[in-house]
Amino acid sequence: MGLKNESLINTVELGRAIKRQREELKLSLRDVADLTDVSASTLSRIENGTGRPDADNIARLTQWLDMPVDRLMKHADESVEPVIYYPHEATPEIVEAHLRADRKLSPETAEALSELFRVAYQQFSKRK
Repeated sequence: MGLKNESLINTVELGRAIKRQREELKLSLRDVADLTDVSASTLSRIENGTGRPDADNIARLTQWLDMPVDRLMKHADESVEPVIYYPHEATPEIVEAHLRADRKLSPETAEALSELFRVAYQQFSKRK
């Protein structure tokens, strides 16, 4: 049952989100480990795409990321990926969810467009 449950989570997406948040906040793996109670070695494996976090670690990390866990769920019908976001999410995360769900775009193209949008948004949005 453990393997089946783990395969429901897109750990590559989780790793990208952790790394992005960590770099934006200028935190080390150790800093994030202290904040989330997830070991630095586990965080490193998740960021590198080799880690398979358990349910507790997924909960801790999505809470730290302020990300709905639904964003990380793989769906049985991969041809239709629902766009799930919550009002508190930042605009770049919402746009990224829409780009990933666009079946006309390859995953690589969606990721590249998301990064372009994120950079432009940071440059042009007013920071408080």
